[in-house]
Amino acid sequence: MRDTLLIALYAFLGAGAAGLLGAGTLWMLRRRSVTTSLTVVAAVTVTAMLAGTLAVAQAMFLSAHDLSVVTTVVAMAAVVSLAAALLLGRWVVARSHELALAARSFGDDGDFTAPHGAATAELAELSRELQATSAKLAESRQRERALEASRRELVAWISHDLRTPLAGLRAMAEALEDGVAADPDRYLKQIRTEVERLNDMVGDLFELSRIHAGSLALSPSRMSVYDLVGDALAGVYPLAREHGVRLVGDGVEPLPVEVDGKEMSRVLGNLLVNAIRRTPADGTVMVAAELLPDGVVLSVTDGCGGIPEEDLPRVFDTGWRGTHARTPPAGAGLGLAIVRGIVEAHQGRATVRNIPGGCRFEVVLPAAAS
Repeated sequence: MRDTLLIALYAFLGAGAAGLLGAGTLWMLRRRSVTTSLTVVAAVTVTAMLAGTLAVAQAMFLSAHDLSVVTTVVAMAAVVSLAAALLLGRWVVARSHELALAARSFGDDGDFTAPHGAATAELAELSRELQATSAKLAESRQRERALEASRRELVAWISHDLRTPLAGLRAMAEALEDGVAADPDRYLKQIRTEVERLNDMVGDLFELSRIHAGSLALSPSRMSVYDLVGDALAGVYPLAREHGVRLVGDGVEPLPVEVDGKEMSRVLGNLLVNAIRRTPADGTVMVAAELLPDGVVLSVTDGCGGIPEEDLPRVFDTGWRGTHARTPPAGAGLGLAIVRGIVEAHQGRATVRNIPGGCRFEVVLPAAAS
């Protein structure tokens, strides 16, 4: 038993010395290729075995013949181990090089295509992560292009819509200044109307900029949907009467929601104004609210005749006004974009779909905790 312990001790000391030497070598070569590291590991394994054997032999536990046999076996094992390490290292390096070449496509707005052929589990996992990142980057680039196109359209439309009232204001001011206005009171009333339009447009731009910047500060409080809808209907009633449109809000249930009352009033106001302006005279705009499994659903239904199917995905985009919305009363195409921004800030969603004779805008809000 004592001899066995001594053999184990001498073998451990010899192998430990080889292991320490190998660890130092790996540290110095840590920035080199995987092939080099694998070769060093294989060499350290064989060297540790040989060092332990020689330590035991020096302690006179092995005969010269036995030492020769063991040394020969270890040498053959070293050859096979080093060859296997070199082959494995070259294969791993080749797969890594292929993966690096595939990853370079990211910089040129390209999509990542995983290299063909077998790979280690770690390289395969890295390839899958790169592929998922590539898909996310492609979606991000697409959203960025769409946003940039929307901004260009918005700048063009805003420039057009600002130029028209400003030109009218200048003409009316010059007429008043020169004393050639036949009806000064009418001119002053028209100037005030145009100034209010410009003020509303600037307010919409400011609100949209806060939404896009993520600086829209909400002050939520518990309130009834019935009160929200009632206030919104009262606010747009004069406009509905001017356009000859009937407002119906009988289908509103007194459901509790946790929202910012001011911002949600703006949402309902924008939806109602949009519906009234696009509903013909003697038409009806209906507001409803109901509780569904996914939340409280507020809906505004109009009689606009429907939206072309190809335009439905763009309805809430910044600057979108459709093909029949080029007249000044249509605004700058910011109302629905503001609706979506405010609703999403409340962790909700805004949708639109066509119905017979018109379309239905829906706002889904999380139900307040009971």
